[in-house]
Amino acid sequence: MRQFNRLTRSQLVTLSLAGLALAGTAAFLPAHRVHASTDTEAHETARAAYNQKTAATYNYRFGQQSPFLPSNATTDTGAFIDPKDFPTAAYCGHCHQESHAQWRQSVHSNSNRVPYYLRNVNLLAAEKGIAFTRHCEGCHDPIALVSGALTEKSPRTRPYDQDGVTCMVCHSIQKGDTRGTGSYVMGIPAVLMDENGQPIHRAVTDAEILAHLDRHSAAVMKPFYKTSEFCSSCHKAALPKSLNDYKWQRAISLYDEWQNASFAKESPLPFYKKDVVSTCQTCHMQREALAALPDPGAKKGQLVSHRWLGANTSIPQIYHFDEQAKRIVAFLQNAVFNVDLFAVQADAPDSKLSAPLGLVPFDLTAGQRVVVSVVIQNKGIAHSHVPEQRDMYESWVDFTVKNAAGKTLYESGAIQPKDRELDPAAHSFTNRLINKQGTTNALHQVWDNRVVAYNNTIQSGRSQLIRYGFTMPKNGGPVTVTATVRYRRFDQHFMDFGMSQPIGTHYNQPIVDMVSTSRTFVAGNNSVPPAVKPDPSAKPDINAPNPEWQRWNNYGIALLDAQQYAASVAAFQRVAALRADYADAPTNIAITYIAWEKYDEALPYLEKSLSLAKDNARALYYLALVQRNEGQVDEAIANLKRSPSPSLVPVTPIASSASATTSSIATRKPAPSTKPSSPSIPTTSPRTITSPSSIAASASKTKPPRKPPTSPTRKTTPPPAPTPSNTSASITRSRRSPCPGTSTISIAKAQTK
Repeated sequence: MRQFNRLTRSQLVTLSLAGLALAGTAAFLPAHRVHASTDTEAHETARAAYNQKTAATYNYRFGQQSPFLPSNATTDTGAFIDPKDFPTAAYCGHCHQESHAQWRQSVHSNSNRVPYYLRNVNLLAAEKGIAFTRHCEGCHDPIALVSGALTEKSPRTRPYDQDGVTCMVCHSIQKGDTRGTGSYVMGIPAVLMDENGQPIHRAVTDAEILAHLDRHSAAVMKPFYKTSEFCSSCHKAALPKSLNDYKWQRAISLYDEWQNASFAKESPLPFYKKDVVSTCQTCHMQREALAALPDPGAKKGQLVSHRWLGANTSIPQIYHFDEQAKRIVAFLQNAVFNVDLFAVQADAPDSKLSAPLGLVPFDLTAGQRVVVSVVIQNKGIAHSHVPEQRDMYESWVDFTVKNAAGKTLYESGAIQPKDRELDPAAHSFTNRLINKQGTTNALHQVWDNRVVAYNNTIQSGRSQLIRYGFTMPKNGGPVTVTATVRYRRFDQHFMDFGMSQPIGTHYNQPIVDMVSTSRTFVAGNNSVPPAVKPDPSAKPDINAPNPEWQRWNNYGIALLDAQQYAASVAAFQRVAALRADYADAPTNIAITYIAWEKYDEALPYLEKSLSLAKDNARALYYLALVQRNEGQVDEAIANLKRSPSPSLVPVTPIASSASATTSSIATRKPAPSTKPSSPSIPTTSPRTITSPSSIAASASKTKPPRKPPTSPTRKTTPPPAPTPSNTSASITRSRRSPCPGTSTISIAKAQTK
């Protein structure tokens, strides 16, 4: 690796203070005359020689004009870049100490050394050849890709692998697009510009950087680094035909999901609106107070986080990054979901639905079988949970019923103690991929994928409905029901494979309870609890219940997505009754009728919405759909053109009932004054809720043999074994068990303890 001149810490502190003081005062700058012309010529000669040497043995599997396929990445000239041109993260960390410390614990830093990734990418290399791993490594190890190291007879152990996506990977990208799968253009790294604005490719000293901080910033920062489009280069991916020998398939689409979510304010169609735009960086690179380590990148004592907090709970455990682990748990528990124990009813035909719980009284009897409706809202993520095709990620709902003594009577979503798999009937936010052999992909072999057979992920701003059934105790005692959204990084089968666990042993993963809600039921009358007067001095509860109208709205959204249209219309009618000024309520009714293919019934509700909020882009869009269906193409086009920019759509705060602009359209029919009768909630075949005593009996599945890849295999230093302090009790999912059925679930009686 190229050596960069180093200073002692005392020299650095002195020069830092001097450099900061002199940065804006040209008259006092030291006599450093920094030029790039000679350096550029020398560097071009060296790069040509490196390319000639590399090309002589490189496998141009996809053609000489496409050296980096199946990745979409390329370089500034299309030629290879010598890995020695990339300054190490330690070089950057000499000044940016806090950023370096945060980055070291991030997924970016460990993207290419963590054992489970190496096991997975080695499967691809063993099955199809190392050239195909460029599809993965373009984002997991960009230096290896652009340097031409991903070819036969290339060293399997490379010093830069330990840095993964290092500082100068991101800060050397010249441009990118939103195709994903590494759709960036990598330039030659430079940490300083000369006085003519040309990059300097030779090694530069700390003194030179500190004397020209403006030129340092110009070399390593670009405005598009602060955009979601920049992140989309890798946080969006496809499976091209060059990888799977089948056809182009979308793999993950976080950027597209963000665009369609309310967070981006680029679409008028989400069910809820945001006041301001949130980019990827808004959530994942929040400014935080500078910690103990110095960093000249901080502004007013605030540093943009380089932890990139997300949901990877495994890397902090594997490498004992305790601070990162703590931050991730807090991130996952920060108002990501709303869990609403929404309704209860007797498990009988035509039974009355008592909802929303906490606002209406209801009666239960001892020994009665009841059904509880739980609504899960994805309110805090700008993309799906879990992201598309992440078939080995695991998040689910754990539902328990406990008696007054705290004894668990029933549970859905329990971990099976023998093999640490998840209850196969748990409501899980997951996918299932089917491979070319017609079986389920068990180890994330996406290059063999043929179809997404099942997708129960929950999109941003949407809701899912789960119905759980159980029997009240015959002795008349009270029960407490609790619904919890839980998360762990991988299903147990994949994690055992990824961490090379011996057959019969299981890697202990951390599990996070993201949010939990409980209610107590008694035999007899369950009255409405007295209202609690809010304390104006108290800190706002980020997991506080939604207002009544929003609870009905989320219930209606969940029913709509479950294709239970009549019940969905009834739910949205309740919203309209609670908030007569809420223009989205009649629009939501219309959307349901459109999905139901009852276009005539949708039309008056769209007109009602437009009377409440003139030029409402959301209503105009769906009105255009109805008009197009009726052959009124010109009218549809006119309404689409009439829609304002999403950023100009009036915002209705979801916590208040702000009045909307009203206008009448005399030529259109008024909204109907009568409401459809509230239909009974459809019953489904019950989902079993398992008592703890029966969990072990269902845990005797036999796992298929795991065949380790033969060659080529990437070498890695085994990580330290997890300690009890940073592991949790057993957690798992049923490996190849059938997925949860629909987003509407019922539960059968289970054996009590």
